[in-house]
Amino acid sequence: MPRKKTSVWIRGFELLTRTSGARPKKKAGSRKTGPAKTGPVKTPGRRLDKSRETRSPSPGAAGRWLRSYHSAPPLAGRLVNHLAYALYLPATEPPDAGMPLVVMLHGCKQTAESLAAGTRICRLAERSGFAVLLPEQASTAHAQRCWHWHGEHVESEGPAVASLVEAIVREHGFDRERVYLAGISAGAGLAAALAVRHPNLFAAVGLHSGPVFGAAESTMSAMNVMRRGSREDPVGLIDAAIDVFAHPGMPAIIVQGEVDAVVAKRNAAQLGIQFARVNRLVDEQGALRVGEMRTYGREAVEYTDYLKSGRLVVRVCVVHGLGHAWSGGDPREPFHSARGPNATAMMWQFFRRRRRNGEPEMT
Repeated sequence: MPRKKTSVWIRGFELLTRTSGARPKKKAGSRKTGPAKTGPVKTPGRRLDKSRETRSPSPGAAGRWLRSYHSAPPLAGRLVNHLAYALYLPATEPPDAGMPLVVMLHGCKQTAESLAAGTRICRLAERSGFAVLLPEQASTAHAQRCWHWHGEHVESEGPAVASLVEAIVREHGFDRERVYLAGISAGAGLAAALAVRHPNLFAAVGLHSGPVFGAAESTMSAMNVMRRGSREDPVGLIDAAIDVFAHPGMPAIIVQGEVDAVVAKRNAAQLGIQFARVNRLVDEQGALRVGEMRTYGREAVEYTDYLKSGRLVVRVCVVHGLGHAWSGGDPREPFHSARGPNATAMMWQFFRRRRRNGEPEMT
């Protein structure tokens, strides 16, 4: 077992350290191939925004699957200005007020298609009447398509993703008050940063197998955070990043595997405390300031709920026996497991009645 766990961490280290600057050597006699169909073509100064319709990764979904690129305004230090993305538009007729939008951020070694297939998000979107936006990391920015969730936010892909969300909402007329954000692993790390730093864009956030916010500044410290959580006070990390009392708040649902060997479950508990602080439920020491906290178990899941006036604001779910994989997903896709409750449905249930700057729903 120790040997197996060590190999998991070696692979995890490779995911974070293998960037576009270290490309594998080609074998002699190998023929050149063109760029991957799902990856963005990095052409400086050129707008890559012509959309094309392709086959949806969810055969049971009746809507449209569009592939395109977004050119974000240039920003000094930004790693990515051109983002590839996929957009799923359900066949459901949108209401007059506009359709909700769920933004999904994949993890390392994943694409927009693999995350959509593994989470079955398009099928749920078809039944529930929301659109799905899946930004995709470029292999030229990171060889394993990991988002840069650690370090300075302005130097990550976060600002480009925020620009993409604003543009998509404007172009398609989605309901600005019902835009939700979710991510897994490195995608959860970036989603946490976006939720904290761009609260004007999102009504709620879902984080699956994600690292605690604000504790990692380098690749090496990121590995330590993933393995052990933060050694710093998680509330202090939030207070150092934002003015909590000027922040509008951000409801959050956090899902974590109990036996995750890549991102330790301590990260989930610390994220719960951090988002309780973002929503002004705990004080500077992490002690309950308003509302109440409940812990309970149900169907192989341990829950910690933070409530205000009987309304659910933050929920942490630790799934027994689950490793580093999306709970209740399609096991045919990497980093998805049939074990545990359907995390996609859990997140949508948490999201669906929430409005940006509005009161959370009753439990």
